[in-house]
Amino acid sequence: MRNISSVLGKLAKTMSVGLMLLFAVTMSRAQDAANGAALFKANACQSCHAIGKKLTGPDLAGLAERREEAWIIKWIHNPQGMVDSGDPIAVELKGQYPTMMASYANLSEDDIRDIIAYVGAEEVKLAEKAVTGDAGAAGGGASNDANTLMIVGLIAIVVLAVVVIVVLNRVIRSLEKVIAANQAAIEAAQAKNEVYQESSVAKFAKAFVQNKKLVGFAVLGLVAFLGVLGWNTMWNVGVHTGYQPVQPIKFSHQIHAGVNQIECQYCHGGAYKSKNASIPSANVCMNCHNTVTASDHYDGAVSPEIAKIYKAVDFNPETKEYGNNPKPIQWVRIHNLPDFAYFNHSQHVTVAGVECQTCHGPIENMEEVYQYSPLTMKWCVDCHRETEVDVNNAYYDQLIEAHEKLKKGEKMTAAMIGGLECGKCHY
Repeated sequence: MRNISSVLGKLAKTMSVGLMLLFAVTMSRAQDAANGAALFKANACQSCHAIGKKLTGPDLAGLAERREEAWIIKWIHNPQGMVDSGDPIAVELKGQYPTMMASYANLSEDDIRDIIAYVGAEEVKLAEKAVTGDAGAAGGGASNDANTLMIVGLIAIVVLAVVVIVVLNRVIRSLEKVIAANQAAIEAAQAKNEVYQESSVAKFAKAFVQNKKLVGFAVLGLVAFLGVLGWNTMWNVGVHTGYQPVQPIKFSHQIHAGVNQIECQYCHGGAYKSKNASIPSANVCMNCHNTVTASDHYDGAVSPEIAKIYKAVDFNPETKEYGNNPKPIQWVRIHNLPDFAYFNHSQHVTVAGVECQTCHGPIENMEEVYQYSPLTMKWCVDCHRETEVDVNNAYYDQLIEAHEKLKKGEKMTAAMIGGLECGKCHY
């Protein structure tokens, strides 16, 4: 009986998939503009562009009339390359809008056509808002016909689904009646099995207690298990892998480093020249956010998180003026080492060429940053044992030069082997 019910269930799922495919075919005409809208938002285009007004970038209204499709596709794939090649339109845009647009080579030509279709659809919406009288009524009539056809199709799908469900319910009820007729016999068999199992458990427990060697072995195994558990617990004391505190501003590395591909050292400028990577000051944030407000997501208002930056630097987004009452942002430190452990970012980033993700994990995919690596001594030692040293840099050239002078009997000072580095004395 269960096999029959399973077959019917698979049949119902198959019919449901068929109905979903029918619905998808019905909606296929609206896919281009809808996909363009999704791509427009997913790639954060609204941060710099809008339809009907200028932001950091030009107004997209009338894009299809101003530019050829082939030029638009080439520009989105490699804007800097077009400027470098001397394209007159690209050079003119660079002069009008100094902030260079990022390259989106990941978008296919069809994706870019979908975005152009979405821009055109938004232009139509703006035009319809401005139109009054009979023209608006005529446009509404065509839209109503399409909506009516879609509603009729959906109603037909719902009716068909209801009929299928009713038929399947009747079949299932009939099977349930057949199963219920044999329920008493099944329960009796289960009761006998339980009695047998209880007696078997009691016999095993009695035999186990009487066997002293087996009891001793079990106690020894329990002690070993508790010892291993305690060792692992103590070993992980002070390890903060996965630590993710609540920050005063919900800064998304996924949007900045991932989607917009901002270089890590643009904000953390100390990573390549000092011991600490450094937390950027709020004025670094304002390099972009004096114009980028993410207002498209908040009905024209400034994003609440960006508003926190404005409050910290005492900035008025309407007058574009700064006040005299700035306040520091109280960031919570995530990655931390004991005071007796010395770590220099510049030695790893500049000399060794270590990427940020080696220690901090896939930072470009983190909506909120957390500690990815354990940062234990064993973890660092294992990395140092496996990482090969690249001697083709100025640091080792300086050491080789100092050793050559020693061989010749010449004078060598501490400054020649890095003795003037700040980190030698200042931890």
